[in-house]
Amino acid sequence: MNLRPVLLIIGFVLMAVSVAMCVPAAVDGIAGNPDWQAFTFSAGATLFVGVALVLTCRGGDLTLNIRQAFAMITLVWVVVTLFAALPFIFSEFNLSFTDAYFEAMSGITTTGSTVMTGLDRAPPGILLWRGVLQWIGGLGIIVMAISVLPRLGIGGMQMFRIEAFEAQGDITLRAVQISAGITLVFGGLTLIVAIALWAAGMTGLEAAVHAMTTIATGGYSTSDTSIGHFKNPLIEIIITIGMIAGGIPFLLYLKAVQGDFRMLFRDSQVRWYLSILCAAMAGLFLWLSLVGGMDVVQALRSASFTAASIMTGTGYVLSDYSAWGAFPVGLVFFLTFVGGCAGSTSCGMKVFRFQVLYATARNQLKKLLQPHGIFIPYYNNLPISNEVSTSVLSYFFLFGICFALLSLALNMTGLGFVTALSSAATAMANVGPGLGPIVGPMGTFQPLSDPSKWLLAIGMLVGRLEVFAVIILFTRGFWMDR
Repeated sequence: MNLRPVLLIIGFVLMAVSVAMCVPAAVDGIAGNPDWQAFTFSAGATLFVGVALVLTCRGGDLTLNIRQAFAMITLVWVVVTLFAALPFIFSEFNLSFTDAYFEAMSGITTTGSTVMTGLDRAPPGILLWRGVLQWIGGLGIIVMAISVLPRLGIGGMQMFRIEAFEAQGDITLRAVQISAGITLVFGGLTLIVAIALWAAGMTGLEAAVHAMTTIATGGYSTSDTSIGHFKNPLIEIIITIGMIAGGIPFLLYLKAVQGDFRMLFRDSQVRWYLSILCAAMAGLFLWLSLVGGMDVVQALRSASFTAASIMTGTGYVLSDYSAWGAFPVGLVFFLTFVGGCAGSTSCGMKVFRFQVLYATARNQLKKLLQPHGIFIPYYNNLPISNEVSTSVLSYFFLFGICFALLSLALNMTGLGFVTALSSAATAMANVGPGLGPIVGPMGTFQPLSDPSKWLLAIGMLVGRLEVFAVIILFTRGFWMDR
């Protein structure tokens, strides 16, 4: 396979990452923290490799075929994570390569699992870098979900081929225009949340970091105790709204900005997403207030925040929800897999796949009752093709197999059953906190062994890239010449 086009794209991405590293370098320099040197060195090394790749791979036919596109998706995430880990290694935290790669992978995939402690006393540069990583990763997954995955037919994403791509001239040019528009919307929402959090009582750095990780539904915080550190109801409300907004398709925001506000309310995926989320909030609220004996206002705050955080895959916490009882823990575990909408920054399996699965199953039941009848499943008032149904069912199967294998592999490294199961779930669904005494809502993944951390890093990558994009690289036919 000719990897020159892939390496060229990686080179450009690395150049952009090196520029992003200059921001925390400047912040640390102004604050007088020596970590500015770590960021400057990391930026220089990243820029050098990026420029070298661009200079050596430019020229000739640089059109991506389908195999190169699959390779590009995975390699970009793997290589960018490698260089994004450098500041963690050379900063005063002095993380090992395993821990640094885990932290960077968790950031770039917007998972939010961490191996770092002492964040309340951390220098501003490293806190900002964690936020920037998740912001870049969140924006990257939106662009990929809009312009790449639908054309590759991954896990039913072919349903979201944008008609404008097909109808107006150069597909690539149109994709670039839409991606640029979404970037502006993404940045605008981040700015709005940052201003709101600053006005609510956060410092400028805290507001910037939490705005980036809220809209990106990433979950990295500036405190070891996450949002519970602030004990501010207004901050919790702002972040809850921000997380919910991050779970809605950003293409709909772009259409709303362009004047079509109705799409936000007509889209069936958004309605399902909000319905499931409200039902989860209501269930948690009733349990906490009636069974848990929690104050009504506090129960409403905790239920709303926790349901939004877990379902969108953000992973912020107010308190240890694993101590609330059996029902909340079970509900949270279920929400971990559901996720938000396709085309958003949220994680999990995505709501639309459950819609397709429901429509397909309902259609099958009708056929059982009327074997000679003709029934067609629908999504958003459009018929669901057999190709999409098969793709979605295949996704559920592969996701389940990968989840089971990852759980067993983690169990073999010495983790207990609950820890292994919840760690695999939080990695594959890119949520962040797990369950159990080690990796629970108030814990970190630092105590885990290096093999466990590498397995989880792989799980984050597989889950974030919709399973197929990674698995296909390990098939025999992918690398054979045609």
